[in-house]
Amino acid sequence: MLKKAILIWACVCICIFSKHATAQETISPEGMNMLHLMEDSLVHTADSMYNANIPDTRFFYHYQFLRQLKKALMVPFSYDYAFTKLDAKINIMYPQDKSFRIFNWEIVPNEQTRHYSGAIQLPGEKMKVFPLIDYAPELTKGNEDTVLTTPKWYGCLYYKIIENMMGETKVYTLMGLNAANPLSNKKILDPLTITPTGAVFGAPIFAVPNEVSRTNRVNRFIIEYKKDVQASMNWDDELKAIFFDKLVSQTNDPVRKYTYVPSGQYDGFRWENDMWSYKPNLITPMELKDNEAPHEAPLKKETKKGR
Repeated sequence: MLKKAILIWACVCICIFSKHATAQETISPEGMNMLHLMEDSLVHTADSMYNANIPDTRFFYHYQFLRQLKKALMVPFSYDYAFTKLDAKINIMYPQDKSFRIFNWEIVPNEQTRHYSGAIQLPGEKMKVFPLIDYAPELTKGNEDTVLTTPKWYGCLYYKIIENMMGETKVYTLMGLNAANPLSNKKILDPLTITPTGAVFGAPIFAVPNEVSRTNRVNRFIIEYKKDVQASMNWDDELKAIFFDKLVSQTNDPVRKYTYVPSGQYDGFRWENDMWSYKPNLITPMELKDNEAPHEAPLKKETKKGR
């Protein structure tokens, strides 16, 4: 089923740059009417893609959703259409500079399987879209070292985009959740750069201590933890830093990531000298007095649509 989904997405995007230019500079009234109708169809299909009573049919609706999305994005200047209704069903995210947007969703055909999919659309009259095909299952090793070029992508559901300048290049750090493993979840920091030929995921911009990685630079930063616990990774605007739970193994077995749980401490990253610099103990744990209840951690809850 996964191979078929990959082939469908690839075929959907073969002619992605072939639309000819026209004289208008925004969506025409006819195009707006078409997009309204197409969005209603996309919302209906997304409902079935998530909630079909027969789980095995959810991939069928996924293929249908891909075809419908392709047709919608072929409408000239479709980037200017907000897809407000669809945004309630899947993740549609923009960086602060509005230089692109990401369509992002997951399919859950059964309790053991999660498949991630998406696309990056650039603004303009002609359709310019980079498909996102989940390559994470192929990365049994080197998750943090591999640089991926679209359509290959480390599949996840995104919930935050941070912009920084790396010299003269703008880099977007994406935060996402990958829950495809039946025993563990992963929170991911993945750098994105946009090139004329595609999107590139991964860059050596995470400076980490040797006890975190065998090298002091990684292309992608991942925390992996036990399936039934909550671990945080997000941006703190007051600290101007990314923070995440420091994890420890419940069984004192660092090899088995599915035994990792939050320790109650928070490490983080702060952007310094064109890279994310590792900051241990970024948030100091509170010392509680007798009978004093802890406050909620100073973080925003990550959210995702769909399931």
